[in-house]
Amino acid sequence: MAKIKLTRIPFKGTPEQEGRLREALSAIKTLPGNAMPGLQAAQEIYGYLPIEVMKIIATELNMPLEEIFGIATFYSQFTLNPRGKYTFAVCMGTACYVKGAGDILDKIKRDLKCEADECTEDGMYSVLGTRCIGCCGLAPVITVNEDVYGKISVSDVPGIIAKYK
Repeated sequence: MAKIKLTRIPFKGTPEQEGRLREALSAIKTLPGNAMPGLQAAQEIYGYLPIEVMKIIATELNMPLEEIFGIATFYSQFTLNPRGKYTFAVCMGTACYVKGAGDILDKIKRDLKCEADECTEDGMYSVLGTRCIGCCGLAPVITVNEDVYGKISVSDVPGIIAKYK
């Protein structure tokens, strides 16, 4: 089983966010299979699924916390850690990997001082290694939020990062 990394950044949810979540959960409380839409709503509201939020979901949907946590960690659409304002995602699919994506990921981690699947303490940057994003002809590829950079090398990384400073 893969090791799950949890954030070092303290949870900063607001009463307004909690109210929106409880309202969303109330609307789906009696529906079968309500955990997935509950988790999706929570991630939309908070941007990620901290344990404090999963406890609310478990309580409101009358489910064990372990079940909510299991669903949240099974599906790749969910994240337990906050994302930065800019998320640097390196495609680690086969085409990108054989063309140096691992070295590119390492360079981004060093330059941003951020490990993969984490967020910098100032909330500005996240670094991810992702599955294939379907741009194999442009390998190796990284994305920064919605921006796509293809056929890059390690030497391109500082210039790309500079665009988001």
